[in-house]
Amino acid sequence: MAQVLDADGRVREGATVPDLPDEELVAMFREMTLARHLDERAVSLQRQGRMGTYPPLAGQEAAQVASTHALRDDDWIVDQYREHGAVAVRGLEPEYLLYWMGHEVGNEWLASKHVFPLNISIASHLPHATGMAWAARLQGDDRIVCCHFGDGATSEGDFHEALNFAGVFDAPALFFCNNNQYAISVPRERQTASATIAAKADAYGFAGLRVDGMDPLAVYQVTKGAVEKARDPGADQLRPTLIEAEMYRFGAHTTADDPSRYRTDEEVARWRDRDPIPRMETFLRERGLLDDERVAAIEERNRDAVAALVEAAEAYEPDVSEWFAHAYAEPTARVRESEAYLRALRERHGDDALLRDE
Repeated sequence: MAQVLDADGRVREGATVPDLPDEELVAMFREMTLARHLDERAVSLQRQGRMGTYPPLAGQEAAQVASTHALRDDDWIVDQYREHGAVAVRGLEPEYLLYWMGHEVGNEWLASKHVFPLNISIASHLPHATGMAWAARLQGDDRIVCCHFGDGATSEGDFHEALNFAGVFDAPALFFCNNNQYAISVPRERQTASATIAAKADAYGFAGLRVDGMDPLAVYQVTKGAVEKARDPGADQLRPTLIEAEMYRFGAHTTADDPSRYRTDEEVARWRDRDPIPRMETFLRERGLLDDERVAAIEERNRDAVAALVEAAEAYEPDVSEWFAHAYAEPTARVRESEAYLRALRERHGDDALLRDE
C-alpha cells in the first residue's frame, strides 16, 4: 500500500514527497479542513430539520481533496454522494447545499464544475463514467473521467460491466474506490472474498493500485500517475486504473444510520489515530508552512465561508415549477394540474400555504 506520511504526519523513510508548490500543499490542507467544517455544519442542519438526509465524510477528506488536485479543472468527476471534499476543491457555492436541501438547481450547478450529477443508487454511475471516458477518446478529447465509489459498489453488477468495458475499449477512466471499511453496515471482508479491492482490476486487464486514503500526499502521488497514464499510456498498458484508497468514515453512513449497532468505539478510536487532517498539519508545520496563527486564520476563514453558504442557501426561494420539472421527461396532465394548483395557492396565500394541509 502506497504511503508517504506515517500516522503521525512525518515522511516515511525512503518515501518521496510529491513535487508540489508550497501554496498548493497549504491549499490542500485548507480544503480538507473546509470540507470537515462543512460536514459538521451539514450534520447539524439535518438534525435541526433544515436539510435532508446527508452522508458525512469525516475521515475521507484526504482522498477526495488530493485526488481532485491530481486532475485538471476540465476533467470530469463522477461522484457517488459522499465526495464533498472533491467539490470543495472545485469551489463551493450555495447551490451545493441546495442539492441536499432538495433543490434540483444544485445538480445543475455541479455540472458547471465538471462534476456529474450526484448518484444515490449504488454503482449505477460507473457505466456512465466509462461511457463518458470512451466518448472523450473517440472525439479526440484528452480529458479523463475520475469516478468515485465506495467499497460496497464493487459487489454490484454495474461495477463489473463498467470496468470490463473500460478495459476492452481502453477508456481513459480512473476508478477511485473509497474503501471506508463498510458497505453501510456490512464490513468489507463480508461483502467480497478478494484479498484486496485493487486485485479485482486483474480480471479486466489493467492496473489496480492500493494507497493509504488518509495520507493526502500518497493519494496525490498515486492518482497523478494514473491520470498521466490515462492521458498518454505507454505501448504496453491500458488507460484505465482502479485505485483502492483505504480509509475510514468516522461518522455514520448517512444521518439515517446508527453505526454503533455494527462497530465499536475502540475500532473508531484506532482509525482516528490516522486522521488525515492532523497528519497533513504536522507535515506542513515541520516544513514551516503552517503555524498557530495561520491555522487559526484558516479555521476562521472556513467558518465564515460555510456560514455564508448556509445563509445564502436558506434564503433561496424556488419557483413552484422546479418541484415538477424532473418528474417525467414530458409532464403529464396530472403533473400540470398539480403545478397549476400549487402556483395558484402560493399566489393567494404565500409560501406558508404550501406547508399546510389544504
